[in-house]
Amino acid sequence: MFYETAKNDHGLPYNPYKSIVVPRPIGWITTLDTEGGVNLAPYSQFNNLGYDPPYVMFSSGSRVQDGGPKDSARNALLTGEFVCNMATWELRDAINTTAQMVAPDVDEAEMAGLEMVASKMVAPPRVKASPVHLECRYHTTLTLPGNSADNIVYVVVGEVLGVHINDDVITEDGKIDILKCRPLARMGYFDYTSVESVFEIAPGGPDIENIRRGLEGRARGRDPAQ
Repeated sequence: MFYETAKNDHGLPYNPYKSIVVPRPIGWITTLDTEGGVNLAPYSQFNNLGYDPPYVMFSSGSRVQDGGPKDSARNALLTGEFVCNMATWELRDAINTTAQMVAPDVDEAEMAGLEMVASKMVAPPRVKASPVHLECRYHTTLTLPGNSADNIVYVVVGEVLGVHINDDVITEDGKIDILKCRPLARMGYFDYTSVESVFEIAPGGPDIENIRRGLEGRARGRDPAQ
């Protein structure tokens, strides 16, 4: 089959687009508003951008009322900081609770019964039960036009200043135990998945050292043990 996205003429009972680029990691984003109120929300358009220094992005839709950025994107812009908490299988119900559309002054973390802990380098707190946290400094927002005001997309980019990893998910050989974390990922429709298997593919080619460096996320000229 083929369809034009502008016409949305796929003829299927459900739009297939969000089921094509999958699985998508979920950025569980903590921000503070200008009054210090906590906002916690999951975003399935989320990923890393580079690694020296590391950047991450999350993509937020717009408010139905006026096309302006939703709370997380607005707070990151106004306060200059946010935290990415790893979304996991174990925390799936709490993540779903924090996805609700509520008033800006509602604390979603409190609503979901989550304990929050202080960050080290930024003001927004972290979800204590999450095994990994990225403390981020706001860098920029890319605004993508929509076909209507309530479909404007705000792509928020932040530089990762600090990383927390729970010692319980670090293996004896110094790697993150992804199967113990079981990161949650978004599919299409109402579907999700989680990481339940891991396999390794050894890199090859003539410039093997640079390939390994890129796959490991190791900065050029730096000792990986540092």
